[in-house]
Amino acid sequence: MFQVFLKQPPPAGVKSYSLFLFAGMLPWMLFSETLQRSASSLVEQANLITKTVFPAEIVPVSIFCSVLVGHALGLLLLVVVAGVWQNQISGFLLLLPLYAFAIGLMAVGLGWIAASLHVFLRDTSQVLSVILTFWFWVTPIFLAESHYQERTWTRYLLAANPMAYAVRGYRAMLISTDAPRAADLGVALAFGAVAFVAGGLFFRHMKKGFADVL
Repeated sequence: MFQVFLKQPPPAGVKSYSLFLFAGMLPWMLFSETLQRSASSLVEQANLITKTVFPAEIVPVSIFCSVLVGHALGLLLLVVVAGVWQNQISGFLLLLPLYAFAIGLMAVGLGWIAASLHVFLRDTSQVLSVILTFWFWVTPIFLAESHYQERTWTRYLLAANPMAYAVRGYRAMLISTDAPRAADLGVALAFGAVAFVAGGLFFRHMKKGFADVL
């Protein structure tokens, strides 16, 4: 659809639109799946949380770890395909764990907030699905970043979107020989740290009422 009908060629330096797309989808899937599954996780584990001395904070963290396994397999596949197809493997792949860590901080932090709200507002998961759909389309996954630079408001959305920095870093390491920008990693880690701390404080505050509602 995007490559043939909408005439979306891969950006300069990228030989395959498929690799361009897959490299952008990997960090998004790690983030969105963790967040979406975390939203309803406390309700699904209600018996475990209410009947045992169990640290409920661990649930979103365990979800991220389980999603990370599939993410690692996807990364391995993409590295092999890019190595065969483009005959190149970037040495900057060693930085991938840092980007995954930044995504994990943000996903778990926001997951704590979503999970806490879902305990009291059972429509939170559905609302989150709508938010993630909008968030997906303001992240340069299907389209190159140049398309978001054409209008002022989309430029601001791109600059305020933490996942845009993660996607850019993944693509630089996986399908390009360029070094990822240090500023991108710094911004992603900063967003992740803020979300993690805010989510942890929010979860701790809301946790007091879980037993009465669950």
